[in-house]
Amino acid sequence: MSAQIPGYTYGQPQLTHSPVSLQDFGLLKQTVLFTDEDTRYLRMSFDILKDQTGDILDVWYGFVASHPHLVYYFGKKQDGQPDSEYLAAVRKRFEQWILDTAAANYDQKWLDYQYEIGRRHHRTAKNTTDGAQSVDNISYRYLPALIYPVTATLKPFLAKKGNTASEVEGMHQAWVKSVLLQVILWSQPYVKDGDF
Repeated sequence: MSAQIPGYTYGQPQLTHSPVSLQDFGLLKQTVLFTDEDTRYLRMSFDILKDQTGDILDVWYGFVASHPHLVYYFGKKQDGQPDSEYLAAVRKRFEQWILDTAAANYDQKWLDYQYEIGRRHHRTAKNTTDGAQSVDNISYRYLPALIYPVTATLKPFLAKKGNTASEVEGMHQAWVKSVLLQVILWSQPYVKDGDF
């Protein structure tokens, strides 16, 4: 599936090498208390979520759609109306992002793609992947702000396959940590050189 997603460049050689090293990322993982147990829980979530990605995105896209200040970032410059083609293209990659997060393969390819995702939120590369005619930059403040609605609304989906309350909680905490780590990495293009 992932090879058929336009703009999904995970693992491709043309990606810019992440300025964050794997060693630096290891220190970030320690800082948010991310352990091998979290990796296990994320991978447990893969089979639970793989057939629910569309439903999850319906919730997430519904949340964005209900907030004009968020829809703005998917609007056309000329009239401010949501760009349905842009939203659809991003949605396919967002669906794959759920699976990539649950796979928890923290290697150099994954790290490089996180840098690319950050660039695609920032003016350095926003709109270029899809040739969209949308606003040039997503304001940084919304990256960390969206950690809560994304992770809070995911928990009911983790509970849908009959796992124990303890397993659901473990998966949910692993997701919170992983999304936090990813948003930290996506933030790099927004930070002045030398300050990240």
